[in-house]
Amino acid sequence: MRERHNEANKMQAVAAIPKKKEVTIVDHPRPLLASDDEVIVKSLDVGICGTDREICTFVYGDPPHGSDYLVLGHESLGVVQELGSAVEGFKPGDLVVPSVRRPCVHDHCAPCRADLQDFCATGDFVERGIKMSHGYMTEFYAEREKYLNPVPANLREVAVLVEPLTIVEKAMTQVWPTQNRLPWVRHHGENGRPTGKGLNAVVLGAGPVGILGAMKLKSEGFNTFVYSRSKAPNLKSELVESLGIPYISALETPLEAFSERVGNIDLVYEAVGVSSISYRVLSILGLNGIFVFTGIPSPKPAIELEADVIMRNVVLKNQVVIGTVNADQGSFVAAIKDLNVFMNLWPEALKALITRRCGVEDSRSLLLDKAAGIKNVIAFES
Repeated sequence: MRERHNEANKMQAVAAIPKKKEVTIVDHPRPLLASDDEVIVKSLDVGICGTDREICTFVYGDPPHGSDYLVLGHESLGVVQELGSAVEGFKPGDLVVPSVRRPCVHDHCAPCRADLQDFCATGDFVERGIKMSHGYMTEFYAEREKYLNPVPANLREVAVLVEPLTIVEKAMTQVWPTQNRLPWVRHHGENGRPTGKGLNAVVLGAGPVGILGAMKLKSEGFNTFVYSRSKAPNLKSELVESLGIPYISALETPLEAFSERVGNIDLVYEAVGVSSISYRVLSILGLNGIFVFTGIPSPKPAIELEADVIMRNVVLKNQVVIGTVNADQGSFVAAIKDLNVFMNLWPEALKALITRRCGVEDSRSLLLDKAAGIKNVIAFES
């Protein structure tokens, strides 16, 4: 670990340096308020995910213009420290979670102009900690008020999970309207919202995104299954089963037997990022089913694919395939609300998703060594 910089205008940040292919702790300028609508936030927790780890292999990840390094981190929980004069929705001491993607600058990009930059039509968006903008893996950061989301104090221990939860939140905002073509979406629960009661949902993968997705689907009434590679029992399978959700290992249960156990698969939420297993499960998607891709596979040799079977099924079984990435503010608001739901339903399991909290000095190990546990977090304040 590098010695802490003594200058008042510097602070620690975890960064990737593409030209040197190096991941290190850097002395990064301490942020100042640059506009009236900005907020200075002190970092509390920053989650590490597969995207961060892939950036550290230098397959992608772009520093901002004029910088030779990219500060990492896009899963953040922080506390408000300082406010611009035009900020009205926050006060010092408030807990906040920032969003990730920022709109492109093109006037003709209708999604970005409508604050739906997760659907950017030009590809020139910016992402904190990923593309052309420093991330949150640092002691302090500045952010515009509109990109911050308030978090209640009772979620302090788990709020770093908001960003990965937004993935399934955005997915479901697309699933429900799409499946409005079917009678089953018209069955509403007590709160007037659609319910998955009587429908079978499969989650591929038992990482944080998969487990949070399983929680979401289970809480909305779906008969939910998690299909993952590792044999049970293991840390993830035990957590999944504590939710009342069956965990089924692909190594122990072949696809045909899995299909027989589940029955007609109405929804697949893919959270594994492995094309071989994902397309095999797509081939057993049920009548009128919907398959949601969220994973981004790393470059690998081409796989054999039963393309004719998949294409025939999509047509003859009225199936839908959706890809989804990032999330808008509505998904962040929904994720914070659902974390409250999960805390009431499964408080211990939700907390157990975070298996390690480490200091900044352990950041390189968490980013570069073999992944362990479920969700690892860098804690800037204990």
